[in-house]
Amino acid sequence: MEAPKIIAEVGCNHKGDMDIAHELIVTASMFCKVDVVKFQKRTNRELLSEEEYNSPHPNPINAYGKTYGEHREFLEFDMDQHRQLKKWCEDAGLIYSTSVWDVTSAKEITSLNPKLIKIPSACNLNKPMLTYLCENYAGEIHASFGMTTKEEEEKVVSFFEKMGRANDLVIYSCTSGYPVPFEDICLLEISRLKEKFEHRVKAIGFSGHHLGIAVDVAAVTLGAQWIERHYTLDRTWKGTDHAASLEPDGMRRLARDCRAVSKALTYKSHDVLDIEKVQRDKLKKNQVKWQ
Repeated sequence: MEAPKIIAEVGCNHKGDMDIAHELIVTASMFCKVDVVKFQKRTNRELLSEEEYNSPHPNPINAYGKTYGEHREFLEFDMDQHRQLKKWCEDAGLIYSTSVWDVTSAKEITSLNPKLIKIPSACNLNKPMLTYLCENYAGEIHASFGMTTKEEEEKVVSFFEKMGRANDLVIYSCTSGYPVPFEDICLLEISRLKEKFEHRVKAIGFSGHHLGIAVDVAAVTLGAQWIERHYTLDRTWKGTDHAASLEPDGMRRLARDCRAVSKALTYKSHDVLDIEKVQRDKLKKNQVKWQ
């Protein structure tokens, strides 16, 4: 099988600081050896009601502003900053990507023409946004299926088929929680998605919000072609996503192990491989030959 593509999802783990974002990109490239670094783009006035915008953060210890709206704006990069992020990624030999949460953000990120754009689980039923992307963006469209019923999954895939874009669609098995306990990861959903959609979409992926990296390796054995994990420099930093993220060494080991397992997922090309012949000649030479 082809080596899985590894996405290090920064999201807003940069804490609104471009220097931290740059360090995350460089580390992801030089140390972690991932394929993609992904951020996010939100138009907060479009996403939040006036009441939501002006309410306190539900978990004040993680807040970067007096209200939830101020908190979200503090963590938001503008388009000039996203252009710089894309350049930094490309300079580092990485693919730049962003999750878009609303139509305005989809329009803005489309203007950068990245190789792929991600639709988070929370937004996979935003038909106006999906329509805009299908009609105006030529790259791959990746969509997570957390918090999504089987009926809704079918509607999403059917919509992309109707728009003539299913060949550019990558769907992800996902459980939306931070962090997700192992019993709620439900890895066999990858097999279900493959059985139902493998011949209707471009690829199947796995987006995890759990602890450790063993589950991601198992996801590769089940056929996940894309592995996405949240990524931070320090899991103790203030913010809701850091605790369910991987630090650089964890992301490095995840990329290494997933690629190693993908190489191992083969059948023997011959009954006795070349590497075995020397051992066979040495260790089996005195065996009685069967008639």
